[in-house]
Amino acid sequence: MHPAILDPMPAAADPLWQRQLGLLLESTGEGIFGIDLDGHCMFINRAGARMLGWAPAEVLGRNMHELTHHSHADGRPYLDTDCPIFNAFRQGLACRIDTEVFWRREGTPFAVEYSSHPILDGARVRGAVITFLDITERKRAAQALQKAKDELELRVAERTGELSAALVQLRELSAYSESVREDERTRIAREVHDELGSLLVALKMDVNWLDKRLGEQQARDPAAAQDMRERMRCKCRNMSRLIENAVDNVGRIITDLRPSILDHQGLWAALEWQAQDFVQSAELALDWDMQLSPEAPELPEPAAMAVFRIFQEMLSNVGRHAQARRVQIRIATDAQALRLSVGDDGRGAPPEAFEAPTAYGVMGMRERARHLGGRIRIASQPGAGSVFELNLPFAPSHA
Repeated sequence: MHPAILDPMPAAADPLWQRQLGLLLESTGEGIFGIDLDGHCMFINRAGARMLGWAPAEVLGRNMHELTHHSHADGRPYLDTDCPIFNAFRQGLACRIDTEVFWRREGTPFAVEYSSHPILDGARVRGAVITFLDITERKRAAQALQKAKDELELRVAERTGELSAALVQLRELSAYSESVREDERTRIAREVHDELGSLLVALKMDVNWLDKRLGEQQARDPAAAQDMRERMRCKCRNMSRLIENAVDNVGRIITDLRPSILDHQGLWAALEWQAQDFVQSAELALDWDMQLSPEAPELPEPAAMAVFRIFQEMLSNVGRHAQARRVQIRIATDAQALRLSVGDDGRGAPPEAFEAPTAYGVMGMRERARHLGGRIRIASQPGAGSVFELNLPFAPSHA
């Protein structure tokens, strides 16, 4: 060990003390150096010199501020009058700093944590001793941790916003569903009352009329019998028509509530029947294509009903909004999935229209599809028509 490197004391100092000091300085991984009142290096340990990129002998006698603390991290000059290290002996103030950099021999900075304490000879300040540590990795880890924390907070905020929006939509959809349910009940009750009720009342009046006339016939002369029979035949024919209308209305109401063809002939026949019925009532041209794979499993009843309702809503959107002349329907299955699409040549709409909070029909379709593990894709542009597509993978239980 070179004594000049480590000797901050006069030459008369105890050699044993000097050796002990040298062993202490060299045993630590921290950099340690001492400066006199002019800022010149009086001693430095090998760990400190190595961090600065110098040999210990090259540092002795050099102004340490000019050598390694001359600039801020951004390159701005760092005046020694502002330096906390110099304040240790100029003002007798100790300090501990972890926000600055030291500069290496090759001119690159590195983050340091350093402390500076005055060297006292009685009440007189002789200089300062500085310990420092390269904290580049610590800073990098702290920055990475802070970045991860910021990203996590951002993602949590995004997810919280999404969940809040989804909760609002769910509540609105629930309220809308309940409203639709009540409207449907009201419509059914009105139709049963207005259609079936009036028909049954008319039938009852005709039956009473027949009963009354038949009673009158017994008291009259036979000459009027022929005329009465003709009138009764006309009345019976009218009753027959009323009964047929009642039966048709009952069938229509039942079909609205639950299409019997779905139970009797299955989903594919029900979809085709619904498509034909829709284009006939809406007076649209139909482009129909159904490709069914024999390897496709049969959907269970709840899934089949959900697909049917989604299909009804797709057609309903065409009828209510599209102002189309033609509707194109594509249905295809394979062993893995069902793909169903309804396209039109109508006026279309911007994509954001289908994401609006009041687009309850679209939300309902998506919720039904999501419940089955599928998804709804919508492609639409103003003036270019729309395409609604259901992609539904077959669950293992379906097979």
